[in-house]
Amino acid sequence: MAPHASLARVSTPPRPDRPVLLRMSALAQVRAGRKTRRLLQLLVGLVGYGAAVMTLVLSGLGAASWNVLTEGTAHVWGISFGWATNLISVLVLLTWIPLRELPGLGTFLNVAVVGFAADATAVVLPEPHGLPARIAYLLIGVVALAFFDALYLGAQFGSGPRDGIMTGLVRVTRLPLPAVRTAIEVTVAGTGWLLGGTVGVGTVLIALCMGPLVGFFLPRTTVRLPAPPPYERDERDERDERGERGERDEP
Repeated sequence: MAPHASLARVSTPPRPDRPVLLRMSALAQVRAGRKTRRLLQLLVGLVGYGAAVMTLVLSGLGAASWNVLTEGTAHVWGISFGWATNLISVLVLLTWIPLRELPGLGTFLNVAVVGFAADATAVVLPEPHGLPARIAYLLIGVVALAFFDALYLGAQFGSGPRDGIMTGLVRVTRLPLPAVRTAIEVTVAGTGWLLGGTVGVGTVLIALCMGPLVGFFLPRTTVRLPAPPPYERDERDERDERGERGERDEP
C-alpha cells in the first residue's frame, strides 16, 4: 500500500558542487572513523596551506584578501600587523555563534601549524627573480592554496577561523560553495582596500579563483563519514541536512 501523501517525501540527489562537511562537535570528530587517514590529511593540508601562503607572499604580486584586510585594519587603528591579525581572528570567531559553527582539532591546529609552515617555507624557498618567475609563484600559490585548503577541510576535523565563515554560510544559506567563497573573498579584499590595504593583480586573481577552485577540489578530498548519531544532533541540524538532500514534505 502506498504511504499516505502527508508522509511521503520527495528526494533529489545531492548536488556535486556542495559536498556535505558534517557538523560535528570536537568529541564526535575524534570518535568518527578513519582517524589515521584523516589526521594525516589534516596535517598535510595545513602544512601545505602555510607553504602556499608564503609562495603567494614571495610572488610580490598582491596579497590574499584577508591580508589586505589585516593591513587596512592595522592602518586605521594604528596597530601592528600581528595585533590586527589577532583582532580579526577574534571578530571572525564571534561570527561563528550565529552560524552555529563548532570548533575542532583542525581549528586549533590551523592557528598553530599554518604560520610555522609559512615561516619554514620562507627559509627554504628561494625568492623569484624576474616577472615570469613571480607569475609562476603566483599561479602555483593560488592552485596550491585552494587544494590544501580543501584537503584539510575534507579531513572533517573542523575548519580554521576564516574558513568557518564559508562552511557556516554554505550550510545556512544552502548556496553553492564557489559562490559563497567568492563573495567572502571579494568583500574582504574590498573592505581592506577601503581601509587602506594594498591590492594587486594577485589579490584579484585569488579573490576570483579561490571559490571555484575550492569547490572543485573539496568533493575530491572530503573523507566520507557516516552522519553523527541522533544524540549528537539537534532539530536544526536535521533541517539543514534535509535541505542539503533536497527533501521536503508534501502537503
